[in-house]
Amino acid sequence: MSAAVTPRAVANKSDRRTLVKAIRLALGLESAAVRHNTQTFNRNRYRAIAALPDYDALKDEARGIKERAIADLPALLEQLRASITARGGHFFVARDAAQARDYIRDALLRHHVRLVVKGKSMTSEEVRLNRELERAGIEVAETDLAEFILQVADEQPSHVIAPAIHYSRERITALFKRKFDTDLPLDTGEDLTRFARERLREKFLAADAGITGANLIAAADGSLMLVESEGNIRMTCLCPPLHIAIAGVEKVVPSRAEFGAFVELLAASGTGQPLSSYTSFLRPPIDAPPFAFGGKSQHPREFHLVLVDNGRFSMRDDPVLREALYCIRCSACLNSCANFQTVGGHAFGGETYSGGIGGAWEAGTGRLENARFNELCTGCSRCVPQCPVRIDIPWLNDNLRARLNRRERALLSDVISGLAPPPDQHARLPKLFFANYHAFAAMGTRLAPLSNWLGRLPLSRLLLEKTVGLDRRRELPPFPSRPLTSAAASAARGSEPGRTNSARARVALFADIYTNYGGRRKWLAVMRVLQAAAIDVVVTPCLPEGRAALSQGMIATARAHAAKTAALLKHYLAQGRDIIVVEPSALAMFRRDYRHLLDDAEMVARLRERCFEPLEYLWKLLTDSHTEARELFQAERFASGPRLFYHPHCQQKTIGAAPATEALLRAAGFDVASSSVECCGMAGSFGYKKDYYDLSMAVGEDLFQQVACAEQDGPRTLVASGISCLDQLRAGTRRPVLHPAEVLAAVCSL
Repeated sequence: MSAAVTPRAVANKSDRRTLVKAIRLALGLESAAVRHNTQTFNRNRYRAIAALPDYDALKDEARGIKERAIADLPALLEQLRASITARGGHFFVARDAAQARDYIRDALLRHHVRLVVKGKSMTSEEVRLNRELERAGIEVAETDLAEFILQVADEQPSHVIAPAIHYSRERITALFKRKFDTDLPLDTGEDLTRFARERLREKFLAADAGITGANLIAAADGSLMLVESEGNIRMTCLCPPLHIAIAGVEKVVPSRAEFGAFVELLAASGTGQPLSSYTSFLRPPIDAPPFAFGGKSQHPREFHLVLVDNGRFSMRDDPVLREALYCIRCSACLNSCANFQTVGGHAFGGETYSGGIGGAWEAGTGRLENARFNELCTGCSRCVPQCPVRIDIPWLNDNLRARLNRRERALLSDVISGLAPPPDQHARLPKLFFANYHAFAAMGTRLAPLSNWLGRLPLSRLLLEKTVGLDRRRELPPFPSRPLTSAAASAARGSEPGRTNSARARVALFADIYTNYGGRRKWLAVMRVLQAAAIDVVVTPCLPEGRAALSQGMIATARAHAAKTAALLKHYLAQGRDIIVVEPSALAMFRRDYRHLLDDAEMVARLRERCFEPLEYLWKLLTDSHTEARELFQAERFASGPRLFYHPHCQQKTIGAAPATEALLRAAGFDVASSSVECCGMAGSFGYKKDYYDLSMAVGEDLFQQVACAEQDGPRTLVASGISCLDQLRAGTRRPVLHPAEVLAAVCSL
């Protein structure tokens, strides 16, 4: 397949229609290989970091190093310049991609270079180096096996450390046979590797120059840290007499002493290895003769370090994009992302960079429009605890969406003025609809059952799909006849006089919009379970906490919602009540996202410490009071039997609120099989959207298959914690799905 028709090339047009087309192409062609490879990396990573006793301390150390290095970058660059030139090397900081290309091309032409061997380098991809050198008559041989495959196929990388992750062995075999016109068997990985090695060895020995990247660079002495799995980068540095290293300015740290934390984190986070197969520390020019043939071994060694700005200093001055400069390109965020696992970087990527972190890099080093694919970041937050330098990638993408929204408004103004062609006519209305779900849900509830009847009509669903992008294939949950808050006075135990003094604890149940307008059974079950534990409960008014607006990049609206909700909850906290939140995505706002939306640091800390998922709170209460769960709940009472399949919500896992639910269910006597997927694919409103429904269901296939595997020895009751998770499981299995509180309420001893 030529580069002109790859999914990545389609997506680069940076508008919604071509992004959707890229997703469809990737689902049809690349999904199986990407899913297998990324999930293998991800499983290995979990094992590798579990073996690091000081993992969190290492992450803090790495984060601190990057923060200080970026803050001191101008001074570090001057120190590095002195270090390189003192050893006879050449140092150049390129203002942009064109300057970097021109410098390297001219240096090669001065040495009459005709063949360059090149190690894998994302920065060289960013500046489009290969194309410029080939135009100058210089042959470029990619020596990384994956990059070699892509060079043969004329494709762009799909992954930051495994560029050909979208290729299966069978596809590589077919490619080599077609391109090299060979009758060799090439039926195994060993055959393919041997075939590539024989061709590349000739290139190494005949090359006039070698080009590499650099994982880190020490300002104090000019040392390079190079991490690889094949040894090709090491040969690229050693064999030819001329070595050029190209890297972004953000790769500079003060000294070799700072390399240590990254050596431990990089391989573990990327591929799940304790250490990469080849980790080199070089201080070029290397004091050893070249090994290339053709008389080149007699040439003196020469070294050039080309550092690239290309927007990085602007990113450094940007309070949001600065965070992206801490990235060490380990790929943990890509491998842990359910959407990336399903389509890879040709759909979930821009011109160079891919995955959740890729949007910030595309916007910073290219154009904001190149970051359109950031809409595939659902904000599930599963990448956040995986990042070895603690980058909040969902927050980066929320801000990119906000900037894209502003750009769309500006384009609309230009259209009205007759200055530009019209943008996608449906770009704004869907965002307004999904960001303001609380208003539509309130209206639907007031008009129920009429609104539910209309919602089932094919014509109504078609109209919703055409106007707001609500996919007609997705079943809509019915609106209740009245919101749950209207029944709070009679349902809440706290409303009964005389009970407060005997209560085990006092809480306020936050009426999140998702539960208030679509989770009546779940809400009533939570009330019953809390009452069974003698907890005094009052129910708050229903307010949007900001999740829906934030997911659409409407940060100002999310801030306004957060301020109102915080003011509401402050009243209950002042009464000495903890806050119980049924919907995990709303709880994650309080414990994780409000630090970005509220200016009151004290209130942020109080919400983080005193907001809980209901069963998490109950388990903590029982544990602290040394009360056995079996005193309150008996699994043998459950009509469907004690066997459960439990799927925790993705954000519930990120904030650490998921293990308690499983622990409580087991303590009550249930046999629990839990899902291991990072995300079910529904991701709130994401799975409802026509543009992304197919991707959502494709992601969900892993979850549906895990249900089938767990039921090989008999059926299990399906249980899930989030509203969207319940919807996805129902859609994929066509079976009833319960909230964990519904299960416990059914076996309550009171």
